[in-house]
This record gives sequence, C-alpha cells and structure tokens, in this order.
Amino acid sequence: MKRAQVIGAGLAGLSAAVALSEAGYAVTLSEAARQAGGRCRSYRDPQLGLTIDNGNHLVLSGNKAVRDYLATIGASDRLVGPEEARFPFTDMASGERWVLHPNAGLIPWWLFSKRRRVPGTAPLDYLVLARLMGASAEQTIGQVLRPKGALWERLLDTFLVSALNTPAKGGSAALAGAIVRETLAKGGSACRPMIAEPTLAAAFVDPALAWLETRGANIRLGRRLRALALGERVTALDFADGREEVAAGEPVVLAVPAWVAADLIPGLVVPDEHHAIVNAHFLATAPGAAPITGVVGGTAEWVFAFPDRLSTTTSAADALAEEDRETVARKLWADVARVHDLPSDLPRWQIVTEKRATFSATPDQEKRRPGCRSSHDNLFLAGDWTKTGLPATIEGAIRSGRTAAAAVVNGKV
Repeated sequence: MKRAQVIGAGLAGLSAAVALSEAGYAVTLSEAARQAGGRCRSYRDPQLGLTIDNGNHLVLSGNKAVRDYLATIGASDRLVGPEEARFPFTDMASGERWVLHPNAGLIPWWLFSKRRRVPGTAPLDYLVLARLMGASAEQTIGQVLRPKGALWERLLDTFLVSALNTPAKGGSAALAGAIVRETLAKGGSACRPMIAEPTLAAAFVDPALAWLETRGANIRLGRRLRALALGERVTALDFADGREEVAAGEPVVLAVPAWVAADLIPGLVVPDEHHAIVNAHFLATAPGAAPITGVVGGTAEWVFAFPDRLSTTTSAADALAEEDRETVARKLWADVARVHDLPSDLPRWQIVTEKRATFSATPDQEKRRPGCRSSHDNLFLAGDWTKTGLPATIEGAIRSGRTAAAAVVNGKV
C-alpha cells in the first residue's frame, strides 16, 4: 500500500488525511499539540465548568467542502441551524432590531420586502454586491464600495470584517466577492447559519480521528516536526522524538500554520500579517434565543446562544486583544445583555484570544499565498493560508486539504 505523511492535524491536515485514506494511502498523521483540531479545538474550561470551543466558528449551508467532509466521516448531523436563512440583528446605538431573511431560491425577491431586508435600505442598494463579485485582485473593498450608508453600517461592515478577519475597508474585494458568490448569490438555501453541536471537536475532529483509525491511519499527537531534510524532494522528517526517513515516492503534506511552514521551507513566501479574534464565553443562557445574532455598533460582532452558555466573537480585534481581560468581558457582556434582555451583572466568564488567528485578507497579503505544490517534488502545502480562493475560513481549510490530496493522487506521487 502507498504511504503518505501528513504533518498537522488541524482541519486542513485532517481533510488531507481523510482524502488520502479514501484514495488508498496508508496515512501517518503527526501533530505537535497533544490534541487535534488546531484552531478548531474544544477543551474543558475549569473557570466555567463547561466544555467550550476556543472560538465560535460559523459555517453556512452553502459550504460544500464542509458538507462533503462531514458526510465522509459520518458527522453530517453534527451541524445544526434553522431551516431558513434568518439573521437577527440588534443596533446598540438605537436599540432597533430586525431580521435579515433571504428567500431560499436564486431569484432574490426578499429584497422587495421591508421585513426581510436591512432597515433603511432599498432593493437597488444591494447591487453593490455584484461589484464585489467582479472585483480585481488589486482592489480593496473600500475602493469598490462606498463604505457608508445603511447597508454598509448595518450589514456589510459586520459581515465582511467577520468573513475576512480584516478591517473591512482595506480587505480584499476579490475575496469578499468569493464569499458573496458562494453564499448570498446562491440564495438563502446557501446562507443558513450552521453551528457545531455540541462542540467543534465533536463535529469536525473526533469523528475524523475515529474514521481514520478504522482505516488504519497512524495518528501521532504531541509530535513536533523540527526540520525537513530537503533536496529535490523531502528525504527525511526530523521530529522531536527522532528522525524518520521518507521513502522515494512517499508524499508529505505540510498542514501547519504559515509561519511554521516558512521556518521549515527556506524561501517559502507566505502571508506574514495577521489579525486577532477575541471570543468570550459566559455562564448564562437565553432560552428560545436565536442561535446567532448580529451586533451593530457594539464591541461584539456576533452573539451565539448555546444550551449551556452565551458566547461572542469579535474579528480583527487586535486592539481589543491587548486590553485587560475583565474589562473586555464587561464590554462584551454589556452587548450580550442588551441583545437578550438580561441583567447587567457579569456572570462567570472566559475570554479566549487568538492573536494570530488568520492572515490579514488584504490584496497584498493575498499575493503571498502559495499554491498547494511546493518547489520540492513530494512536498505539498495545505492550510487556510494557501491559495484557496477564499479568506481563512473552515471551508477554505478543508478545501485546501482536499486540494493537496488531489495533487498527490493526480501527480501519482
């Protein structure tokens, strides 16, 4: 049986390992951390007494790579969400509330219903989304759209900063257009918000590990790769626990963070600017609440309602990440309490910050994203920072793993 090495057990590495196993490879999956999942991990938090995710990751029903991956590992039922695309919003300044409610089909008749579109907007305002889908690789969102008005202030700014994890005006218009093309442009049936149930690990990680184990994969956690022996191809892998030779014709998929890949591969150009994401978890509930609510004009951007907690996410949160943790918790709880009409008293909380959560999705950084093929014959790259055609998202990470695996198989390495 053909053998393959996959380094990194985040979603890109797991996706690559699953795809290679499907193609008949005996996979060895190595991960530096003592648990798989990368940034999509779950853990037992002693401060809350709950199992929580390190971050709140939203998936949309139109994310095909996600759907295919979950179907393969037998976890399609681990994503839950409403039967329709409904996004409640609360404006912190005015207190106004509304629901963005696209219809399921391709013809966007919802734009002609005041109850379904953003308040203060007209149907023709949404034509600006077509400009994003036709944007060039050089253009920023601020160059393509006018960053003012009700549509921008009450939807696009929040939507785009969270999609790109980059201040919206300076973000890549082409990447924003790719998100629109795969979601809103396909109708509400592609926009239903889906949340991992009960945790990210239970949906994306644990079923993948179990699936791989039943197919004979060798999964080795807590195994850090220190160096690659490189020539025309990778000839050996130097792990902290010893050196492992790589046989002729044996592919290596490197699915590690961009800065780690750059350290391992001399001359590799990767995105080198990143932004933080701040997530907060509160030991409080709001029975009957929508699973996700958008926040306009607050510190939080999205409020998530789980059966055992309320959580928030703030993207491009570099400044917030440097503030005192309790101060951050109080700011975010003020938004949650306002959204769900809860007491202002701060419940037990936890703040989880990823300071280098994703690369900065600007046109300049987009140019630095490599493809899946390296300059070494048997070395392939995977990760949401590679050239996926999307910003750094779960969909992009899973897609990158499948792309790298396809390059291995099609190249007959």
